[in-house]
Amino acid sequence: MDVPGQTPASGGGRSNAMAAFAAVTILFFAWGFITSLIDPLVASVKGIFTLTDAEAQLSASAFFIAYGLMSFPAAALIARFHSVPSILAALSTMVVGCLVMLAAANLAVYSLVLAGLFILASGITILQVAANPLAAALGDPKRSHFRLTFSQTFNSFGTFLGPLIGAHLFLEGVEVKPGTVVTDAVRAQALAGIDAAYFWLCGLIIALLLFFWFSRRIVNEAVPPAPMGARAGMGELIAEAFSSRWALLGGLAIFLYVGAEVAIGTQMALFLNSDAVWGQSDAAFGVPLLGFAMGSDGVAGVSLQEAGKAVAFYWGGAMVGRAIGSVLLARISAAKLLIVFTAIAALLCLYVLSVGGVSGGFVMLSIGLFNSIMFPVIFTLTLERSTARAEATSGLLCTAIVGGAAIPYLVGQLSDAAGYAAALALPAACYILLCIFAIAAARAPAAQASASATVH
Repeated sequence: MDVPGQTPASGGGRSNAMAAFAAVTILFFAWGFITSLIDPLVASVKGIFTLTDAEAQLSASAFFIAYGLMSFPAAALIARFHSVPSILAALSTMVVGCLVMLAAANLAVYSLVLAGLFILASGITILQVAANPLAAALGDPKRSHFRLTFSQTFNSFGTFLGPLIGAHLFLEGVEVKPGTVVTDAVRAQALAGIDAAYFWLCGLIIALLLFFWFSRRIVNEAVPPAPMGARAGMGELIAEAFSSRWALLGGLAIFLYVGAEVAIGTQMALFLNSDAVWGQSDAAFGVPLLGFAMGSDGVAGVSLQEAGKAVAFYWGGAMVGRAIGSVLLARISAAKLLIVFTAIAALLCLYVLSVGGVSGGFVMLSIGLFNSIMFPVIFTLTLERSTARAEATSGLLCTAIVGGAAIPYLVGQLSDAAGYAAALALPAACYILLCIFAIAAARAPAAQASASATVH
């Protein structure tokens, strides 16, 4: 459907657009919460199943590889059936993924964990391909950067809560330092925590499915119908996306950004728990809010569970940054702001790599603040410059989220070989390349007029 060239003229139209935008924003929160559970889960399965860093990172790989395999089928689904039926199908798929995770926790089978995460992420992939351009389309095109960043702020609130709850449920008593042993009792407790988390998630997703079912009329009325002949098959969407230089550049940027962000998040608890950082230090407990959230167990140093709770502040930084970014983007060029944020993120990675220590732990947590605007700004900058229709571009961009499968695994290999701090060299390189993308976007005019994008 064509993105409207102006805000709806009637008060009822504006009201419907706002209600539809609120319904879509709830979905952003849900998939943020589910995605950030991967961070404590990686640390937990490393102990439960006695894995290397790279093997534990397969949990992230199983989740994010779904984006590489399912995004274009999702785009074709959305092009054929439009947003609301596709979102309902996505939520139904996510319910199935949660049920597989329940089986994995009860049978204690790591391969089932990987299968459950893949199915869950397949549903989230459909959700993202549908919801990102939908959030950008529900209102004045000139404020699309603001709307998508605002929705991503709620996504970040979900990612803030996920590690806090996940660490509490998954990491009680679990330690993975060399020489430590995870007892049968601790293993059983961690598996029970995974079971509880995905049981309640299953109920939450069913509630969201019902909520969106009853909100479907509001969303359908808020976005104009697609023009005749706008539907396209998957092959046509892929060909169209790959014919656009900016769709390809945006896809590479999303690949690098998601890979760097996920690699840092999934390694964070292990990094903070290491003796070279906070493993033998109580400095973090002296920081207001952070120390309270971590909840000292009275033993010197930071345990894996305490470190897992601190990861929430990495994602919390993204939440704060997106709230601030929503304001800044109303006043500052999106491309220029992206240049600043990617450059700072690269410098922070290089600090951790070269200096490390206790201060390196605080610096690594702060990277989340500068990750904040990257996804929504890369997404909308690419949509503006791509010569392909929006569902084709969105399909390619969401396919590129597969960077969250590839780069974390490579970072896990680096940390196994050279240590957690040295592994930050790869995310640093990703942010430098993203800065180059932002500079190029600042110099390139939008290829599409604001009213010419097509979104389903």
